[in-house]
Amino acid sequence: MTTLAPPPVHEARHRAEPPAARGRVRGLFTGAPEDPRWARPALWAILVLATALYAWNLSSVTGNTFYNAAVYSGTKSWKAFFFGALDSGSFITVDKPPFALWVMGLSARVLGYGTWQLALPMVALGTGSVALLYRMVKRDFGAVAATIAALTLTLTPITVAINRDTNPDPVLVFLMLLGAAALMRAVRTGRLMPLVWSGVAIGFAFNTKMMQAYVVLPAFFLVYLWAANAPLGRRVRNLAVGTAALVAGSAWWMVVVDLIPASSRPYIGGSTDNTVWDLVIGYNGFGRIFGASSSVGSQGNGASFGGEAGLYRLFNSIMGGQISWLIPFALIALVGGLVLRGRAPRTDARRAALLLWGGWFVLHYLTFALAEGTFHPYYVTAMAPGVAALAGIGAVQLYRAFVEGSAAKWGWVLPAAVAVSTVWAVVLLQRVSGSGTLYTVAEVVAGVAGAVAVIGLLLGRFTGRQRLTGIAALTAVVALLAGPAAYSVSAAASSTNGTNPTAGPSTGGGMGGGGGMGGGQRPSGGPGGSTGQSGSDGQSAGQPSSGTESGGTEAGSASRTGGSAGGMGGGTQVSSAMITYLKKNQDGATWLVAVATDQTASSIILESGEPVISMGGWSGSDDAMTLAKLKSLVKAGKLHYIVISDSGQGSSNTEISTWVKKNGTAVPDYSGLYRLDASDVS
Repeated sequence: MTTLAPPPVHEARHRAEPPAARGRVRGLFTGAPEDPRWARPALWAILVLATALYAWNLSSVTGNTFYNAAVYSGTKSWKAFFFGALDSGSFITVDKPPFALWVMGLSARVLGYGTWQLALPMVALGTGSVALLYRMVKRDFGAVAATIAALTLTLTPITVAINRDTNPDPVLVFLMLLGAAALMRAVRTGRLMPLVWSGVAIGFAFNTKMMQAYVVLPAFFLVYLWAANAPLGRRVRNLAVGTAALVAGSAWWMVVVDLIPASSRPYIGGSTDNTVWDLVIGYNGFGRIFGASSSVGSQGNGASFGGEAGLYRLFNSIMGGQISWLIPFALIALVGGLVLRGRAPRTDARRAALLLWGGWFVLHYLTFALAEGTFHPYYVTAMAPGVAALAGIGAVQLYRAFVEGSAAKWGWVLPAAVAVSTVWAVVLLQRVSGSGTLYTVAEVVAGVAGAVAVIGLLLGRFTGRQRLTGIAALTAVVALLAGPAAYSVSAAASSTNGTNPTAGPSTGGGMGGGGGMGGGQRPSGGPGGSTGQSGSDGQSAGQPSSGTESGGTEAGSASRTGGSAGGMGGGTQVSSAMITYLKKNQDGATWLVAVATDQTASSIILESGEPVISMGGWSGSDDAMTLAKLKSLVKAGKLHYIVISDSGQGSSNTEISTWVKKNGTAVPDYSGLYRLDASDVS
């Protein structure tokens, strides 16, 4: 009898691989064998929902034209790309580090420049943040907690609004979550490298929005130092190395830029001395916290688009509908969860996670509530992961304590948390009553479902009917997410974003409320499209709203019919006729024109596709342009046109205005526009 030799090992392995590969692919949709069968399909449904909310009708969204112009300039010049310059001639940078601009710029270089190409990475990172939060919560608290947390983050109204925009915050949140995930891995394993990667992630977050990335650091340090699975000496040593990685990841771009001679790089917008360091500690540091009272570096102007500073700020008529829906539940969940884990070992991963998310939430809350500097509602999207994680963790922890714990201690905590949060949801929806059927339906659903949930929980607990208790808990989820869902759908259906994106209806809050600053009809925002005002974090209360079609003109600005351009110290819309004239008569100059502010410059950049000088940065008060620099540019033939108005700001601007009016040639058809040639420079 002939004996068949067994196939070679490599062939047997090859034959076995397809079923294993199919199993891995199937596992992407069904989850791990130990997971509930509904868990992975539920996650995919949430991710699809998040993508739909963030990407719906994305081509109609303008985005923040201030950052859009910088991204466009970066597609034309790698130098502008690296520095984050507003213009492709690299005269001045935006008032933020460039990492988010790099993300959008690479997308635009691959896919072409356009609003959806810029916003697409933000959508992807927003959805990625939901997936990352799910993974982190699931590891310690299971699929139910993770599902609730992911759904809560997905439906946080301000998160939906900002993920449909071209502000840098979605990049910031994703990087902070990456840092948190690496930190928790370091806590569980006691190993050094995850802590190093956590520092690197937060360092890149710093290069997205500077000091805001550091809000979570006290919680990170506390959690690792207390709970890491390593002896104290190793914890301290690892923390020191991780801190070094954080510093390196944060400072590398700043150090490189500040080491380059000022004559070889753009002016650092927002700084007082043309250094990134001043921007870090001043305008984007202490200036944000202390506002005009800051004596360190560039001062914040104190413009608040979210109401007055104070512990109540995040509950006021402007901010409440954006973020506060589940804050009461998160607070109760945090306290209850820490009590439940009170006797756990020092290295207990669940308590460490509670401390992390609790610190994330509390630190952001205090920072945003009490900050007296420039404050926009969309900043609080950075707080949303903490609230969402505590909501999911608290729902599971409090439910288990409610079912298994003594009635005297825990029989009232979960129903009370649901009741308080339901009442607050109804209050928020009452504030916008009459704004549309969507909010009326949400109010009815929240009120009725909340009442049913509380009654069902109590009846189920004290009659021993487990099924009734479970149904009541699901009803509570519906009650608490009805309001955020209504606001989120409204944000997804809206194309009015830009400088100050918000969700939901106008609350009459003026700056920061929906339909207030940042509302109105917006132009296309791309090169060759209509011009419009742009927006930055540094917009002051006295400046016109971003992207609006009306208002904001100033005396003496360049205009013909219907259009205007800002002069020294101001910035508004610019007429297409003037831009056509400038392009026709550019005569080989590097820059099409010099104007006072970033708002005006970004408008012209996006319509003309040409470099434009912003002489005074965002507020018009930067010393980016001096008379000596202006003369050198004119003499070299790099600049021929400048817009001057009668309302100059600062001695240097007044000096420039005086010199230009004396030596330049006024363009008759455009008041405030002057032509300068090399022969005009003495």
